Amino acid sequence: MTEPALTLDDLRLLTATAGAAPSLHNSQPWRFRPAPGLRAIRVYGDEQRAVPVTDPFGRALHISVGAAVFNLRVAAGRLGRDAQVRLLPDSADPHLLAEIDLSQPAPRHPFGHRLYPAIQQRHSSRQPFANRDVPETVLGELIAAAREEGTTLTLLEEAAVRRVLNVTAEAEQRIATDLAKVAETRSWLRVEEPATDGIPAAALGPQDPDTRVPMRTFTPDPRTTPAMAPQRFEALPQLCTLATPADRPADWLRTGQALEHVWLLATVHGLRLSVLHQAVEYADTRWHLRDPEDTPEHVQLVLRLGYGPPGVATPRRPVEEILDLTDYQGGAGEGESSC
Repeated sequence: MTEPALTLDDLRLLTATAGAAPSLHNSQPWRFRPAPGLRAIRVYGDEQRAVPVTDPFGRALHISVGAAVFNLRVAAGRLGRDAQVRLLPDSADPHLLAEIDLSQPAPRHPFGHRLYPAIQQRHSSRQPFANRDVPETVLGELIAAAREEGTTLTLLEEAAVRRVLNVTAEAEQRIATDLAKVAETRSWLRVEEPATDGIPAAALGPQDPDTRVPMRTFTPDPRTTPAMAPQRFEALPQLCTLATPADRPADWLRTGQALEHVWLLATVHGLRLSVLHQAVEYADTRWHLRDPEDTPEHVQLVLRLGYGPPGVATPRRPVEEILDLTDYQGGAGEGESSC
């Protein structure tokens, strides 16, 4: 049975939920547009919100959009619809990154029903985590979630953790001396309120005085942002990598869906997560993230998991800015939500 046309309320719910996804520097590089017939949504990458110095090839932009696509899939289940995703559906339009068909009803147990509440609870936590192991059963669920999205989540043992931390520290040092990257990062800091994008000062997090965990130094202006006192981080953080067999735009979009799937599931289990992004920003350090004795997959992200304080919520762009209703003609039940 075909579902009725999406109402305006449906479109707003889907877009707001998708827009809560994580993105590099909280740049939120996405736009949404209902497809003709109002039973599908098209997701576009917004090049005007790219981070070109840090992300010259658009990998992070695609990962961000992929995370938004996953949130949209979860929200579709909330509306009782099944979400069928086509990645890069039109070779003539490189900005159209995904189309989600919502014409069919959801199965008896809607996809993502346990994940939906976690969407608003999920935040990056740049705080120290407790020295407490994550249960094997939970880790197994996270690995399976990544596998469902066509990616590999690898939990790193001690030697690999130290290797990845060293590579990340090397990349962090290079970033700190790259004036163009420093300037670009500063441009996404939001000291004054209100803001609808970027990173507020409260979300930056402290630095580790022992330099065991190389968190990104956002180098805020000391004249406007007071320095945060350093704190000791966990002695040996729980790190994992997200990797794909190939390294093309479709793989980056799958990585974004896997990232959000893993992150929401981790949130359900009371875990916090932060992304150590520095090493994937340089070709040589990114290459050294991989295990030289393992299958030569392409590492897309390094994740840090653990138990600790929740992250600070970051601002979001209003639905009116990210939902394009230029061609919207209304539909049956307009103004009435189908959830």
